[in-house]
Amino acid sequence: MGGKNPFIEEVDVELPKQNYTITFMPSGEKVEVDNDRLPYSREGLPGSILEIALGHDIEIDHACGGVCACSTCHVIIREGLESMNEATEDEEDMLDNAPGLQLESRLACQAVANGSCDVVVEIPGWNRNLVSEEH
Repeated sequence: MGGKNPFIEEVDVELPKQNYTITFMPSGEKVEVDNDRLPYSREGLPGSILEIALGHDIEIDHACGGVCACSTCHVIIREGLESMNEATEDEEDMLDNAPGLQLESRLACQAVANGSCDVVVEIPGWNRNLVSEEH
């Protein structure tokens, strides 16, 4: 899935200019983000937490395909929030529907780090798919 949401203003983000690390909690899995390999896919904004997670086989639910039309990819940025792009009004409107909302909450499909520091992302318990299916 993926693509663009025609009902929201297009977000202009800049891909990171340097490599950085994202640690996904609670698994503790670390992902080295190589800025030369971005973008990985079409899910979420280029360089978004969602796109990077999926590019490294870390599942984050994203019912709308990563186009800022739901709140299922809600994550909590535990470290590195200052390196993220600013949340848009459309993202904040979607976050209002997310359970467990916190000041550090973002939609993984919209949060893009600039690479200025490492990032720690918590995937809330209700958003962790513990079922692994064989293809």
